Amino acid sequence: MPDFQIENKAIQNGYKYVCGVDEAGRGPLAGPVCAAAVILPQNCEIEGLNDSKKLSEKKREALYDVIISKALSYSVCYGTLEEIEEYNILNATFLAMNRAIESLEIKADYALIDGNRVPKDIKIPCETVVKGDAKSASIAAASILAKVTRDRLLLQYDLDYPEYGFKNHKGYGTAAHYAAIREYGVTPVHRLSFLKNVL
Repeated sequence: MPDFQIENKAIQNGYKYVCGVDEAGRGPLAGPVCAAAVILPQNCEIEGLNDSKKLSEKKREALYDVIISKALSYSVCYGTLEEIEEYNILNATFLAMNRAIESLEIKADYALIDGNRVPKDIKIPCETVVKGDAKSASIAAASILAKVTRDRLLLQYDLDYPEYGFKNHKGYGTAAHYAAIREYGVTPVHRLSFLKNVL
């Protein structure tokens, strides 16, 4: 289960506000990529906190409210569909992560980034943490905020484009999603660069 060992080490090294950063939505065929940054109180207890991918949708929704009530500061930002198409998904993810960090009301002085890539143009000291959402409490919290925020957007897409089944697959490339694209064509929320082999 994620804990505060990595955060506490950074605090022992002189940093005060350590944020965890994670993203949701790098792989789907539709919608923006979403990133969150979260600063939790030191050793804050959040029961059930875990990597968002290991939690049910109902559990993520419940934890979302707990996280935003307990966080010292949090921010959720997007890398837009247009930025994904123009700059590629990795660079759009970096844009979203940097926006999330810079939008924190309490400014972080150190960032823990899920994965193994340092976001380009990040303005504060940071470290990457592979599988960070299973190790770091603040990264796990960020993973939940990013996932829930993006899933809520995809539920709106489902109302706008009901024949595509966005509420079920959340934009990922399932057989049903590909079948809908072949039958109905692409929507304004699809990532054309991800569909070159389909169209």
